[in-house]
Amino acid sequence: MRGITFSRFNPDENNRSPFQKLLDLFTQLLTYTSGDVTEALQWLTELDKEFGLTNDDYGIGDFIQDLKNKGYLKEDEAGEIIITAKTEQTIRKNALEEIFGKLKKSQVGNHNIRKSGIGDELNAETRPFEFGDGVDQLDVTASIRNAQINHGIDSFSISQEDLEVKETDYKTQTSTALMIDISHSMILYGEDRITPAKKVAMALSELITTRYPKDTLDIIVFGNDAWQIEIKDLPYLQVGPYHTNTVAGLELAMDLLRRRRNPNKQIFMITDGKPTCLKIGKEYYKNSFGLDRKILNRTLNLAAQCKKLKIPITTFMVATDPWLQKFVQEFTETNSGKAFFSGTDKLGQFLFYDFENGKRKLF
Repeated sequence: MRGITFSRFNPDENNRSPFQKLLDLFTQLLTYTSGDVTEALQWLTELDKEFGLTNDDYGIGDFIQDLKNKGYLKEDEAGEIIITAKTEQTIRKNALEEIFGKLKKSQVGNHNIRKSGIGDELNAETRPFEFGDGVDQLDVTASIRNAQINHGIDSFSISQEDLEVKETDYKTQTSTALMIDISHSMILYGEDRITPAKKVAMALSELITTRYPKDTLDIIVFGNDAWQIEIKDLPYLQVGPYHTNTVAGLELAMDLLRRRRNPNKQIFMITDGKPTCLKIGKEYYKNSFGLDRKILNRTLNLAAQCKKLKIPITTFMVATDPWLQKFVQEFTETNSGKAFFSGTDKLGQFLFYDFENGKRKLF
């Protein structure tokens, strides 16, 4: 008798072409190089030399030509090779899969609290049929089983008491403002904090635009000043020689959310440090040494204003200094919001657990 041997299916080895494998690596490098195609290709070439990513049948030159033929690269007016909108979307999709794909498999965290209600996403629970329930909610298998148990199988009949319906999770429409710190400290001390922040922002934007199209997402970057950026700008985001004007970021976030009609509004803030800057008129007031009470008070006042407007602020702190944690704790208590202290590797998990749980509420 011939035996059958089962092994774990590895899609990376069995299904992915050489182009796809290189594309995944190339998009990762583009995130690190802030969309610089030349630098990303130089890194890819060096990695190929060291790890043998290509072979005689398919080389880096073939890959570059395929990128052009498939619409991932193009020449701008100056003749420089740049990425296209297709590449930008691919980077966002890869970021979503990298972060959210791991989340679906992970057992880390206990933030996943669901409440059932009249909604649009089925869950595993059922309940007895009630007047007003839609026919499309019926759990046919459970209902037939109940009928057989209650009435026997010789003369099949089914009554209202036998019917069961599938529970649903109500998903509320939400307007989110995501604030990303691009001050110089995001790359200080030998730790790259801006790249994970960009990946999380790209993954969140892709999640919202594809799965929650009725939601809105406004992305804000803040350094000495704050300004809004588009989703397509995220791969090119870079840290600047800035201080941290958290007040400017919060003011812009509040202004943008004020224009949104969704009843539920929230602010996510990714930062690694304390506020160190204010703009007073045309002048900047700066102090990088410790917590400046003048700057701190303005920041806390805005946290309190957001609380009055029922806009919770969730702070994701990618630094673990005790005195910075104390500031975040005071800020969070003032707003009655949430705070997560994590390394860069856990940032995506914390943000996505919090976002997904916020999408489910009792109707």
